[in-house]
Formats: sequence, structure tokens, C-alpha cells
Amino acid sequence: MVKKKPFIFQIVGYQNSGKTTLIEQVIRRLKANGKKTVVIKHHGHGGKPSLDEDKDSFRHVKAGAAAALVEGDGRLILHAEKQEWSLDEKIAMATCLNPDLILLEGHKYEEFPKAVLIRKVDDLQLLHELSNIMVPFYWDKQLQLNGFYIKDQAGVEWLVSYLLKKIEDGKTEL
Repeated sequence: MVKKKPFIFQIVGYQNSGKTTLIEQVIRRLKANGKKTVVIKHHGHGGKPSLDEDKDSFRHVKAGAAAALVEGDGRLILHAEKQEWSLDEKIAMATCLNPDLILLEGHKYEEFPKAVLIRKVDDLQLLHELSNIMVPFYWDKQLQLNGFYIKDQAGVEWLVSYLLKKIEDGKTEL
């Protein structure tokens, strides 16, 4: 049986740089090409992401359960809490869903291939601080970067093409 090891790619940039919008565009195009994507988002704003405290899963975890899985009509929600989750743990969980691609939103300083979003001149430091940058996307045309203007669909198409090739190259026998 041929099973795909998921390709892992990062979309990074500072807050409000367009990461989520770019990811949405990429996911839509990959889905149209029959590819399954899982996104791991780093909640970088401090504190815990909000949860509905009226739901049973919240109550179960608050009572001491390590995790609560809720499924209904094909939707699966995992609510789990511990002091800290490593990126490796999050990737292992995502891999269980058998995706073709795992997209990391954030986690800037990891070593995976990445796209960097540059909103303003101050963000240019990321191009020197980060490793494994495959493509920058920029907001200010005056920056004259070797990459893509954020509103140019050619950049999204290039990124999707790159990801499709990497996904195809990643087929391995498991």
C-alpha cells in the first residue's frame, strides 16, 4: 500500500500580515486538486485560545480528563489540555489524520520550508533571522523583493505548484 508521508510547510509573518488569508487560498486550491491539508496554528497572542465553557467537552477536561473527543455528523473536535504541547506532538496528532500536507501557521523559527509575509520595512528582519525560506510575499511594492506581491495570484499559484510537487515527491511505502 502506498501511503503518503505528509509534507510540512510553514506560513510565517507578524500579526495581521495575511497568513490566514494566504492559507485559505492555498487550501482551496489544494482541495480542488484532491489534496488533504491539516493546519497547525500557533496561538501567539498569549493565553489560551477561547473555548465555549458551556460545552460538555470543556466540562470533562475541567474535571480532569486529559482530553475529550467529540464527534457529530462527521465533525471531530479534540479538546485537550496540558502544560505545553511541543510542535512534534502537534505534528504527530495531525499526521494521524493522514493528510497530504501539514501547514504550520506561525512557529517562525522552526526549520521547515516556509513562506514569509513581509507587511512593512520593519518586517524585513525576518528574511535574515529565519531559515529555509522558499518564497517571500510582500505588501509594499517599493520593497522590490525577489518574491511575490501579496495580491498577485501568481504567488499563490507558484506556492500551490511547489506544494503539489513536494506532496507528489513525498510518496513513500509505509
